[in-house]
Amino acid sequence: MLRLSLADRVIETDRKAFVMGIVNATKDSFFSLSRGGIDLAKKLIDEGADILDIGAESTRPGSIYVDEEEQIRKLVPLISKIRSFSQIPISVDTRKVSVMKACYESGADIFNDISALEDDEESVCFAASHNIPVILMHKRGIPSEMQKNTSYGNVFDEVDSYLRKRVQLAIDGGINAEKIIVDPGIGFGKDLFGNVDLIRNAGRLCDGKYKVLMALSRKTCIGQMISSDTRIFRKKTNEIEPPLKRLYGTLAADMISVINGATIIRVHDVRPAVDTLSVMSYIM
Repeated sequence: MLRLSLADRVIETDRKAFVMGIVNATKDSFFSLSRGGIDLAKKLIDEGADILDIGAESTRPGSIYVDEEEQIRKLVPLISKIRSFSQIPISVDTRKVSVMKACYESGADIFNDISALEDDEESVCFAASHNIPVILMHKRGIPSEMQKNTSYGNVFDEVDSYLRKRVQLAIDGGINAEKIIVDPGIGFGKDLFGNVDLIRNAGRLCDGKYKVLMALSRKTCIGQMISSDTRIFRKKTNEIEPPLKRLYGTLAADMISVINGATIIRVHDVRPAVDTLSVMSYIM
């Protein structure tokens, strides 16, 4: 039985990992079918999502940050609508305390911060005082520039070292260790081989002391891995499979990451992920 402690309750699953469904309340997300509101949220809940991750600021490579007021304007009404019919845990994908505070007051449960609590100095205090889980992600630079520098001496060691420091800062600031989730930041300032190394070693992050979230769904690295198979016909040899054609590759990468220690998978396609994990539970 896998458990995740929220501020006021504990959620459980018999599967090998929690499934976090993505709802992007923005027109700028890289995968168009992830953009939506209450109808998309209902669909993902019906498909068996354990958690919803809602954001109003795209962080894809090349994206530009969105101001706090606009995020609040989009997120709060959506969370309130979800809470009118469901108590599913809601994670908020934001770097700003003001956004998380407004969403928390509307019923959100988890602070998913791609800056690992770096971008807002009040982040640690807020999370600690409200006893909410935090997702600490590694990235290099800001989204508009992060893919310009993807070279590492040892990508796993550098990502692991960064996350250990952020975890320690969170704990020193009063955040309970059981509320900490680490995310290696697949695609955030990494090349294909760096991403592959992190997928292979998911469970080794921070010595496996904390839950590990893997966000692989339909990302460029999945398209690159699919496209490297020269047996598949393509019009152009240098063409990377587009997001719409990355589902099966995503499922494979997600399941491998779970086998290697990931405990939360962040996905666009909830039902396929749930079905795959259910089969894993019978076999493993």
